[in-house]
Amino acid sequence: MVSDKPFGLSVRAVIFDKDGRCLLLKRSMRSRNYPGKWEFPGGKVDRGERFDDALLREVREETGLAGKLKCFIGAAKAEMPHVIAVQLVMEVEVAGVPVNSPEHEGSTWATPGEMLSMDIVDWVGPFVRKHLIGKSD
Repeated sequence: MVSDKPFGLSVRAVIFDKDGRCLLLKRSMRSRNYPGKWEFPGGKVDRGERFDDALLREVREETGLAGKLKCFIGAAKAEMPHVIAVQLVMEVEVAGVPVNSPEHEGSTWATPGEMLSMDIVDWVGPFVRKHLIGKSD
């Protein structure tokens, strides 16, 4: 199926703790897209920016943590009102305790199985089932 919407590139970080839980951030209720829903840290790739640089920048902006890319996990598609966002998801290793950014209202650690019962952004559930369930649960 051909879409009239343009495609955009977003990057997302799966950050595991020592217990196999993933860091999720709760979007601000003022967010234009997915207000109040849980998501992986990340965001848009700026024009001319390498996607790996964008991911580490987004992790730093949203959590206050410096990270190191470990591996590519998978990709997903998010239908937005004016764009189709292609999500590149990578595992990122960090050290320290995350802090909340103004874009988010909270953070939590959850196993992939626990994520499925949370109020998550729509593309996250299928992604978790396909790429994360059974890998750390």
